[in-house]
Amino acid sequence: MLVLLLFWPGYNLVLALFVWCRPKARRAEVPARDPLQYWIIIPALNEERVVANTVRSALALDGARTPVQVVVVDDGSDDGTPRVLAEIDDHRLHVLRRTLPDARRGKGEALNHAYRYVRGIAEEAGTVHCTIIGVIDGDGRGEPGMLTEISSYFARRSVGAVQCRVRIHNRTTLLAFLQDLEFGCVVDASQSLRDLVGTVGLGGNGQFVRLSTLTGLGDAPWSACLVEDLELGLRVHLTGRRIRYAAYATITQQGLVDVKRLLRQRTRWGQGNLQCLRYVPKLVRAKSVGSVALLEFLQYLLTPWLVAPMTLLITALMGVNFYAQFSGHEFAGFTANGSDALPALGIWLVALVLPGLVWGVVHRLRNHDEPLPRCLLVGLAYPAFLVLGSFSTSRALYRHFARRTTWAKTERLAEKEVPAPVAPQPVPKIA
Repeated sequence: MLVLLLFWPGYNLVLALFVWCRPKARRAEVPARDPLQYWIIIPALNEERVVANTVRSALALDGARTPVQVVVVDDGSDDGTPRVLAEIDDHRLHVLRRTLPDARRGKGEALNHAYRYVRGIAEEAGTVHCTIIGVIDGDGRGEPGMLTEISSYFARRSVGAVQCRVRIHNRTTLLAFLQDLEFGCVVDASQSLRDLVGTVGLGGNGQFVRLSTLTGLGDAPWSACLVEDLELGLRVHLTGRRIRYAAYATITQQGLVDVKRLLRQRTRWGQGNLQCLRYVPKLVRAKSVGSVALLEFLQYLLTPWLVAPMTLLITALMGVNFYAQFSGHEFAGFTANGSDALPALGIWLVALVLPGLVWGVVHRLRNHDEPLPRCLLVGLAYPAFLVLGSFSTSRALYRHFARRTTWAKTERLAEKEVPAPVAPQPVPKIA
């Protein structure tokens, strides 16, 4: 109990402090003689409600030193997605239409189809070495100027991929705001720490990979794994190429506002993590993976296996304590009774609530776009959000052992048309 009470809040405090203590990235310039060319892939299956905003935002990332082409993979949509895409008149937009039975075989297959299309063009033009492939989900929006920071990381030839920071843009509801707290603060701090250790993971939204790195992984860099992004990141690490985390280049996406759909999403993620356990032996043997990095890899690959039993243990401890209060039994001094009960309850509450409040304060200080009272309210609800995650992990274990891998796509929420963002113009220098 002492370990549980001390480790959880202590771990979160250290992680939160790292948001400000993390080393600053060195801003190397990309050589003018070898400018990078960006191809952004948007996988689209029934994305009628959001794809127009996503495409316009992706095209707006284009700049003089970061030229952008956008490839939308219409993976057999049967809604208005083809019509919406046809209404966008831009020579930089490429629409690849997949039809059944080849379509709807998973996000990985859609990405591989676009990758082979881009690879063919780059090989013909002789630009494989300076081509970067980015992935933005159907509901994603990149912030203007973000490619400048990403390019600064790719200036080092040892870097094979860059992962952007992810936030939620529809955080008006409590559930969506909790996801923003998770992505914009907790995951942000974790990825910053991994950047220091050399274990940054790739996410499904906002991943940017060198085309030359992908070609080294064959015709299908993305797999049928339920978390094809995490698996690709592991494969890139095994090649000896580094993945960096761009803490200020931000991609926003829709948050889920329905608990049932959130549980389904997190169950898929948990099951995908379990599928990636097959990479543990390869990571152990890899000479490019150091000891500290290996421990970090093992930590986030093995966590899903530990969450379920730890949840049962904590539930059992709380149950024993409640029973002790009503029965008067002390269980060999294991539980608190009488005058000790109230302080013990206070310690438990502090241990459970403190991390969420800390992340609420971090959200306010890091982002400055939500009032402090609302951030603290979301922080108070954070433990309940973690309980949902624990429940979804237990479901993932069941599905994994039952060999159930089929999933229904989550519907998007309708959005108003958003004007394409404009990159900030540099302030002219006065002589």
